[in-house]
Amino acid sequence: MAGRIAYRRVYEEPSPQDGRRVLVDRLWPRGVSKEAAHLDTWLKDVAPSTELRRWYHHDPERFAEFRRRYVAELDDPEHEQAVQRLRDLAAQGDVTLLTATKDADHSEAAVLAGWLNGGESSR
Repeated sequence: MAGRIAYRRVYEEPSPQDGRRVLVDRLWPRGVSKEAAHLDTWLKDVAPSTELRRWYHHDPERFAEFRRRYVAELDDPEHEQAVQRLRDLAAQGDVTLLTATKDADHSEAAVLAGWLNGGESSR
């Protein structure tokens, strides 16, 4: 991939270093207007399944298992088009994955960034 893939909270001020800004949450973040989010795209189809999200409930003690399950989900055909869209965006330049989660380091955005950067394997 040509671009850098980073992640951060959607509530943080946009930065010129963000590149393309992509929301990867299934649900729209509370209290953020579409204008204030400064998004290039919203790829809710790349987000973890509702069942996985509810099971995880952002519990850091479950993060390792969440990561394993989410990476497995990324191989599902239902995620294929959204994952390819992210890869295409990264081939064009930097991408920042956005999440509303309070703990971005223990979020789907962190897992997805690591996976796309080659730090995680779905196999």
